[in-house]
Amino acid sequence: MKRIPPVDLVPLEPSDREQFITDNQRAFLYGAVEEFGLRDDHFEEDGEIISRQTIEAAIDGGHAEAYRIQYNGKNAGGVVLRIDSEARRGDLELLFVNPEIHSKGLGYAAWLAVEAMHPEIDVWETCTPYFEKRNIHFYVNRCGFHIVEFFNSHHPEPHEPDMPDDRKQDEDFDGMFRFEKRIR
Repeated sequence: MKRIPPVDLVPLEPSDREQFITDNQRAFLYGAVEEFGLRDDHFEEDGEIISRQTIEAAIDGGHAEAYRIQYNGKNAGGVVLRIDSEARRGDLELLFVNPEIHSKGLGYAAWLAVEAMHPEIDVWETCTPYFEKRNIHFYVNRCGFHIVEFFNSHHPEPHEPDMPDDRKQDEDFDGMFRFEKRIR
């Protein structure tokens, strides 16, 4: 069994917000370029796989909690959660690890820390684009999530405020998987 590296989840400081956004965009762009090369056309905004607007909406959303993943005292990534303690549901809005330290178990260690931080949550939910094979492997095979829905042009995500209506109906929209993890 692989050793789980020690990580800390440190609340995001306002002074680190810009770097957090930049690091998140770099990590998402790395995943797309790794999968598609420079020909990728899955951009939310000019040159970025995930837009500043999407990241800011996650950080600033209701019941949001944003953390830096720290490893050996250094920023190694980040996570944004939306917690509804009353409904006992949590949304993993964003999770990223800096590309130069991928495959060290830091994302998994961060996820275990999230679950330990929120034992009140019965159901976790997250989404990832269809092309993010690393993420799909991570959520299903490492973290125990299940794919429960596939959003695409024939089945648009009904609650996605950031996606323009024309994109929801776009035949070229490649889609997103929705995952759930039931704890109890």
